[in-house]
Amino acid sequence: MKRDPAAGTSSSATRRSLGAALLSGAAGAAVVLVSAGQTWGEAEAVVGGAELPVSVSGSDVSGLPSACALVGLAALVAVFAVRRTGRAVVAALLALSGAAAIGSALLGAGDTGALEDNAAATMGLAEAAVTGVEHTGWPWFSALGGLLLLCAGLLALSYGRHWPAMSGRYERSARRAPRGGTAAAERPEDIWRALDRGEDPT
Repeated sequence: MKRDPAAGTSSSATRRSLGAALLSGAAGAAVVLVSAGQTWGEAEAVVGGAELPVSVSGSDVSGLPSACALVGLAALVAVFAVRRTGRAVVAALLALSGAAAIGSALLGAGDTGALEDNAAATMGLAEAAVTGVEHTGWPWFSALGGLLLLCAGLLALSYGRHWPAMSGRYERSARRAPRGGTAAAERPEDIWRALDRGEDPT
């Protein structure tokens, strides 16, 4: 029996999109979370001629990027636990979390409010001023992580309907079980072999 070239092409595209989404989503969430713990801004707090260096991390500037990364990571896992409309909704949530992470990182790239608050807390005076403000490149790394999450969400929206679902293997095993017998649990590598044969394991 000859293998259908169209099925092979579709299977290859499915594997590539699945791998790209997993890698992009996991890497994006990791980059955003790591960036949130790094220094985003530095300055000198000045009161009455006295100066003291102050700095703020990404989480001091805004907790939104980290929250978006965690939501995106959860959505990336949930994509494989749902089907049809549910999968589309979760994929959209993944894309939106990436877009929100990008926006919040870009807004935080030039923020001075957190530095002023830190200066006031450090000097113990509400009127403490900040000078020599410098911003690091970490907000841009955070935005890059958000972009990776966004790409993962767009891939899931475009190709997710062809990806295998975690819940589906148990249903297939039950349908294929012989009468009076018990179907063996399908292993993850069986799903990949099915994709290689051009079959849709979902």
